[in-house]
Amino acid sequence: MKITTWNINSVRLRIEQVVKFLATEAPDVLCLQEIKCLEDNFPGKALAEAGYQHQAVSGQAGYHGVAIVSRHPLSKIEKREFCQKGDCRHIAASLPGGIRVHNFYVPAGGDEPDPVKNEKFAHKLDFLDEMTGWFSELGPRSKSILVGDLNVAPHEHDVWSHKQLLKVVSHTPIEVEKLGEVIYSHGWVDVAREIIPETEKLYSWWSYRAKDWRASNRGRRLDHIWVSPALKKAAIAGGRDAYKIHDDVRGWERPSDHAPVSLTLSL
Repeated sequence: MKITTWNINSVRLRIEQVVKFLATEAPDVLCLQEIKCLEDNFPGKALAEAGYQHQAVSGQAGYHGVAIVSRHPLSKIEKREFCQKGDCRHIAASLPGGIRVHNFYVPAGGDEPDPVKNEKFAHKLDFLDEMTGWFSELGPRSKSILVGDLNVAPHEHDVWSHKQLLKVVSHTPIEVEKLGEVIYSHGWVDVAREIIPETEKLYSWWSYRAKDWRASNRGRRLDHIWVSPALKKAAIAGGRDAYKIHDDVRGWERPSDHAPVSLTLSL
């Protein structure tokens, strides 16, 4: 089973790119973040015509929003609200075989990494705390996949400069610590770093501000695919060839600043 996560930064604006990606990469499941539209405005027809008629959408006008589209039936669709903000930042659905997919869009956190001075950063830390509390309840046999734009680059080589970004939101020690607590709470496996050494640079996001993003390569790994312990063997069986950051998509015309990230599980 191949699953892809992609912060699309407006699905209606980039629906042609999504359809193109689906035609060339053909994942079984595509999880989108920042769809930036209500359910009624989600381009479900175009996605169904592309072969993804099974859809779960949690939409919000102009902001946030997440969706799961699939070649296979989706059941037990769940939308969880975090931090009592009313934001649409999570959706979950079950696939045949009992696999549960959680799709997240964690708050970016603003510019100032101080929860006292910056309400957005405080919200981000609270959101990660709620994730920790929730997933600590999952049993050891749960077959779960967690994907999404988690807006934290946890390791030294998940950013272009560890030293320069230690005080920049997305790579600060407190964010890394909080994300680590989420991982520990359910024994989540960060698949990318399970199969690719932490000494190797790995990015999924490049700022729009860069004149030539590929030449400067000042990226961050903000987009994640994790699996529960019960799926670890299936996730790492294919080795690094089973995991791909589609950075070529970042070079398409009017792209999202995030590249899609895919994992093929040997189920």
